[in-house]
Amino acid sequence: MDDFLNRLFHLQPSLLATMTHDVMNVIVAVLILVVGWWVSNRVAHVFASMLAHSHADPTLAPMLAGMAAWTVRVIALVAALSEVGIATASVLAALGAAGLAIGLALQGTLQNIAAGIMLLMLRPFRAGDVIEGSGAAAGIVCEVGLFTTRIERGDGNVVFVPNSQIWSNPVINYSSGGTQRIDVTVDLARRDQVDAAIGKLKEMVSAEPRVQSGTTLAPTVAVDSYPSSGGARLLVRAWVRNADAQYAVDDIRGHARETLATAGLAVAGNARMAGDHAALTRS
Repeated sequence: MDDFLNRLFHLQPSLLATMTHDVMNVIVAVLILVVGWWVSNRVAHVFASMLAHSHADPTLAPMLAGMAAWTVRVIALVAALSEVGIATASVLAALGAAGLAIGLALQGTLQNIAAGIMLLMLRPFRAGDVIEGSGAAAGIVCEVGLFTTRIERGDGNVVFVPNSQIWSNPVINYSSGGTQRIDVTVDLARRDQVDAAIGKLKEMVSAEPRVQSGTTLAPTVAVDSYPSSGGARLLVRAWVRNADAQYAVDDIRGHARETLATAGLAVAGNARMAGDHAALTRS
């Protein structure tokens, strides 16, 4: 028993040196991966900032930044594998032998990347456009990424839709047809009348002839804020044709006051148009 323990704990110097070397290589490889991932995020951030300051098309920025980040990550991965003694040629040979299985596993991911590139090349829509596709792909396009397209829906929620889903299905671009969103605020004097006021304003704005309808372009009425002076500020959002925008704003502003006054709801101040921060139509 003593001889076994001696052989177990008294290793040969050459074996100790080999184990130490291997452990150090693994530690260095992990550091390469960690640093590479951090650098990739910084590169993507700097790349996006440069594109923003250069007034480039905002639709391109997320995709190009993502491609730059993943390029750095792949380089870091290859360097880490080389550090632990796995040659790049061996890695490629192994990938070639298992190419079919890997291809099937990554089929969806590769389709999303290819679809994202096609969306950027053909430009069926841009960041800020209002689109309607299949499923949840309906709302304002925030960005087209490397794998998904980020869309803000009419209810304020954000949905990430795979690029392949958008590319392989018909998409209606309302912005290219001349649609614009208008925002009108209405100040209430009493907070306990918010629910009743929202209901009346929804009926009013839905009946406006210039206001667009449908699931994607349906008008909304919600609380915008609660001022410290009291009362509540309601926000009416509606989609109209570009040519009707100013007239629709005037109509909604006036009709909102009339509707609330007729219902016996106290209005504080005047209804006024808020700045249009949504997607404006690009002709």
